[in-house]
Amino acid sequence: MADASSGANAAAPRCAGPLADVVVVDLTRVLAGPFATLLLADLGARVIKVERPGIGDDARHVGPFLDGRSAYFLSLNRGKESIALDLRDDADRAVFERLLARADVLVENYRPGVLARLGYGWDALHARFPRLVLASVSGFGQSGPLAARPAYDLVVQAMGGIMSITGHEGGPPTRVGTSIGDLGAALFTALGVVGALRHRDRTGEATPVDVAMLDCQVALLENAIARFAATGESPRPLGSRHPSIAPFEAYPTADGHIAVAVGNDALFARFAETIGAPGLAADARFASNALRCEHVEALRDVLSAQLRSAPSAAWLARLEAAGIPCGPIQNVAEVLAHPQVRARNMVVTVPDPTLGAFPVAGNPIKSPAFADPATRPPAPALGADRARILAWLDAEDDR
Repeated sequence: MADASSGANAAAPRCAGPLADVVVVDLTRVLAGPFATLLLADLGARVIKVERPGIGDDARHVGPFLDGRSAYFLSLNRGKESIALDLRDDADRAVFERLLARADVLVENYRPGVLARLGYGWDALHARFPRLVLASVSGFGQSGPLAARPAYDLVVQAMGGIMSITGHEGGPPTRVGTSIGDLGAALFTALGVVGALRHRDRTGEATPVDVAMLDCQVALLENAIARFAATGESPRPLGSRHPSIAPFEAYPTADGHIAVAVGNDALFARFAETIGAPGLAADARFASNALRCEHVEALRDVLSAQLRSAPSAAWLARLEAAGIPCGPIQNVAEVLAHPQVRARNMVVTVPDPTLGAFPVAGNPIKSPAFADPATRPPAPALGADRARILAWLDAEDDR
């Protein structure tokens, strides 16, 4: 692996971690690719964004904006470096190739074929840079009849079945509230990169990693595929409830809703007693999880009537004391302020000269091997690290 720390000003400050000796060249833009490289940066990798001169990552132009800068971009690209290079310009291509010669990983999310037309397809890269892992994330992957098609999160949520099981039956098609099409692909891309690096370290062989957003949606269908295989029927949207466990959904209270998840029969008996309806456990319709699922609408009616008799806070206090899995329905502000989230360092700050301490999500992987500081390095201005990166390349050339 390349020495990411050589040179007087080799790299911007970053998190220590198991990938601290890994250099990632990041050609990605918007969400799936940048989130994948953010995950690698949180594991200690040095991530160098290669962006279009004068334009940069498309996410720089996506709101909301703070002081003229994209908060979206700032949150996805913290701790990275930026160099602006035109890959159609000979001088910039020479710099890019110097980067590749010292990198461990190249991550890109062009449509299949674009990188090859630039002269950097897998065969060409592998011939010149045999230790370089190439990770490609795209809508439909590098093969198959749809490989050349563009895609965004909404498209793969629709085509991947996620929207068909989201929302309420009879309602319009509903997109998952976060960009699960992009984020799922990012997670699998980062995992694929780590696996490819491990393979290279064991065998000496670098390999390509091909991740399709659509494939990732299929992988995330979870028990929907199992239900289809078992019944021959496509699962339908069920609102907040679980298809195979009851009670397991959001229920109304006197002043809102709470989420309740009762995973077995013993827990259901305790739950029924806790809410003041011990007879429910003996009701023939609700005597087992299978029966509760069969009579889930009747169960919902009974529980809703009971839980509407008191406010959410009162029910949560009782249920928590009884060891029943439950929780409030929180908005984003409440999540960010929650003491459990704060205790786990899941809201970290990025210092900014004009915005002050800008809050972003932390790293959910907690391990003594990973640094987990409360303050993280900021996202770079377009091309801001060019001098530092060139100085590092020069220092590497002189070694």
